[in-house]
Amino acid sequence: MTIASSSAPTSTSSQLVDRGVYITVHGHFYQPPRENPYLNAIERQDSAAPFHNWNQRIHHECYRPNAFARVMTGDGKLLKIVNNFEYLSFNIGATLLSWMEQHDPVVYQRILDADKRSAERLNGHGNAIAQVYNHIIMPLANWRDKLTQIRWGKADFKSRFGRDSEGMWLAETAVDLETLEALVQEGIKFIILAPSQALRCRPMPSTASEAALETKEQGENPWNEVSGSQIDPNRPYRCYLDPSDRTKNYIDIFFYDGPISRDMGFGDLLNSSYNFAARLGQAVRGDRRASQLISVATDGETFGHHKQFTEMSLAYGFESEFPNRGWTVTNYAHYLSLYPPTWEVVLKPVTAWSCAHGVDRWQNDCGCGTEIGYGAWRQPLRQSLNWLRDRLGDIYADVGSKYFTDPWAARDAYIYVLRDSLRHGIVNSEEKLEAFFQNFGKGRHKSPQYRVDALRLLEMQRHALLMFTSCGWFFEELSRPEGVQILRYAARAIELAADVTGILLEPEFIQRLEKCPSNIPLFGNGAEVYRQHVLTSKISLQQVAAHYAISSLFTTYLRSQQLYCYTIEQHDYQLQRMGSNTLAIGQIQITSGITQESVDYVFAVLHLGGDDFHCCIDLFTGRREYELIKSQLFKALQLASAAALILAMADVFGSEYFSLHHLFAEERHRILHLLAGETLMRLDQLYAQVYRDNYGILASFRRDGLNVPPELQVAADITLNNRLMQELKRLESGESLPIAELDAVAIEADHLGCNINRAEAAKILQRSIVQQIWQLIHHDRTSDPSIFNSLSQIEQALDLAFRLHLSLDLNQAQELLLDYLQQAIAPSCRLALSVLSQQKPGNQPSNLPIALCETISNLELQQLMNLSEKMAIAVSAWLLPHP
Repeated sequence: MTIASSSAPTSTSSQLVDRGVYITVHGHFYQPPRENPYLNAIERQDSAAPFHNWNQRIHHECYRPNAFARVMTGDGKLLKIVNNFEYLSFNIGATLLSWMEQHDPVVYQRILDADKRSAERLNGHGNAIAQVYNHIIMPLANWRDKLTQIRWGKADFKSRFGRDSEGMWLAETAVDLETLEALVQEGIKFIILAPSQALRCRPMPSTASEAALETKEQGENPWNEVSGSQIDPNRPYRCYLDPSDRTKNYIDIFFYDGPISRDMGFGDLLNSSYNFAARLGQAVRGDRRASQLISVATDGETFGHHKQFTEMSLAYGFESEFPNRGWTVTNYAHYLSLYPPTWEVVLKPVTAWSCAHGVDRWQNDCGCGTEIGYGAWRQPLRQSLNWLRDRLGDIYADVGSKYFTDPWAARDAYIYVLRDSLRHGIVNSEEKLEAFFQNFGKGRHKSPQYRVDALRLLEMQRHALLMFTSCGWFFEELSRPEGVQILRYAARAIELAADVTGILLEPEFIQRLEKCPSNIPLFGNGAEVYRQHVLTSKISLQQVAAHYAISSLFTTYLRSQQLYCYTIEQHDYQLQRMGSNTLAIGQIQITSGITQESVDYVFAVLHLGGDDFHCCIDLFTGRREYELIKSQLFKALQLASAAALILAMADVFGSEYFSLHHLFAEERHRILHLLAGETLMRLDQLYAQVYRDNYGILASFRRDGLNVPPELQVAADITLNNRLMQELKRLESGESLPIAELDAVAIEADHLGCNINRAEAAKILQRSIVQQIWQLIHHDRTSDPSIFNSLSQIEQALDLAFRLHLSLDLNQAQELLLDYLQQAIAPSCRLALSVLSQQKPGNQPSNLPIALCETISNLELQQLMNLSEKMAIAVSAWLLPHP
């Protein structure tokens, strides 16, 4: 990708300053919720490899790079770090922000800080705006769901950004009149739409009397028909919900520039900041208007995920290209405060940006996103979920009135409970729950069972909202992960309804899904998708207990342990071994952090060796019965007969049992690796012996250019990899870099052409370099006056990576080092160098030492500069004194 160099402002740029050209680039950052409804966590997604899940992968490729966007020199060195969120207008889905807050709080905080800085720059108007909570298609939602989506979106936004959102992003920019009415009712000032969604526009009448006259005569300000995307996107518009009353019931609308936005998302426009700026410049109107806004919008994932490195293009545009043209980078709220609409608009009845047929993409086989016929499942799926929503709504209104003074107000306020506790990785916090039930609960809200059922009802409604997430309809097939995910939310809502009321909705729901044809012959219809992918993924509290029991053989659990969204209190635990058999018996209490449902269980888990586990679970009925179980089973263990012990367990617990297969996937994989560990260790020792005994033969094969027998090459690969990893892992424990040993491994691996595990080695060195830079930043000169040790360790790590041919990801290390140089070193260096630059040659005696920096010595400064250059940081570009 080409990053354009800056150019001096032209005469055209000066004219644009006079005419008031403003630029807004809006990014819609969103990922569908992917959490397992039972665990409140995202499980491993193999398609996202090498990352754990798609949120993590896109975060690495997009969200983090935009928070730390790089401005580079022509020779590829890092010049500056830019937080693109300080300049982008943006919305980030609440469900995505919740994930980011837990998994990368540094980036999350940079996004919040960016909004604050943009507000400081733009008269209190921050760049961030809210989004309807979980990306539902608003025109297809009922009135109550519309309100809840807006209220949850607003509340989540304010809890994060500390202010009310002036605007709101609508999923797929889908809008109808009722959606506008809900937005106005909830105090939203503006929205952003595609130009194709406008029907007609005209200059606004200047006075109320003029407006009244026009209503009668329709003569002076005729409407301009713009239904073919001809609306001028360079100004805001006012949309009156009731044209006869212009004092209230209106919302302001910005239309993004369609052609430029399309080129951003689907063309190569963002490959060059110069080309991007030039393209925006073509949209500037030459009609001498007082001001104009060049507004473009696209999916935020375009910047780095869909189009690699384009966040760098944005950064250079914001920092150089746009200012050089005299443009002001702003956001919609700020521009609206300066230039309220002077035009009004009428929208088409029901529209969205990504469907030419209104919103049929999410309810009909309209041909958008797939060929006609392949979307035949969309309408029956929508009808099935609408039926389920209405049935769940009736249950909630009826049964909820026994628990809440106002069930629908309670649902809207539930976001405050969710939002506060999501910060801690679980859903419900006791403090927020108490306040919530004081405000909305009825008399029995102190009763534990009351709270469990009340929370089940609220969770039922939360999942009823989540099951309408738009992504479920967006693609060509119901059995894709997006479709399965919304069905999993539906299943959880059905289950919660049954838990509270005993009403069984699932049989009829499955029957309705039979009308959803799948394009995959294996499934046939949605009912089979549900049976194969949804029913099999349900998780019971017994399964959670079994997961804990089997894992306890390999994990030392605390007395109180958090396991996903469950808290597990260990009241008793005993383990005995007899030969190759291991038996553990325990009593635990499992409490859901979501519904506060709590169950006491007794478990016994027998490990027969390998992957053979036999785990039984039953309800705890009392201490006496529990002690009898322990006595009976441990006595059976002493018989040293696996069959006798299994029969004894069946006699106590019944015939149902759990195996390793029933564990959650990631824990199952971890245990399998542990089980294989002892065997692998013996194999490693065997391979090492083979390697030592045959080193000379290996060397001879290589010297004579012969193909090494694969058995010998494998022995060399495994042995040298093990040596490499053992030496590198010494770094993890805080030891100095074992240069001599690692050099020997590197030389030997090169000599024998070994295939070493470079990816894992690189990760260890990357972590070590970051750790050393942290030590450099927080160096205590009172205990150690020199920083040479940290600098040397970093340089040695870089040299070792070069010798091992490792490709290091130094982004985080560069960011930390650049910040240290700019904050701690550059100010005093610039001052000293500036003084020196003003002295005439020959005035300074050559034998008089000159301090180039107040904070470190000249030798340390020189080594620090050398290290920075080695890490591709353009030190000279900002350290040298300015004239």
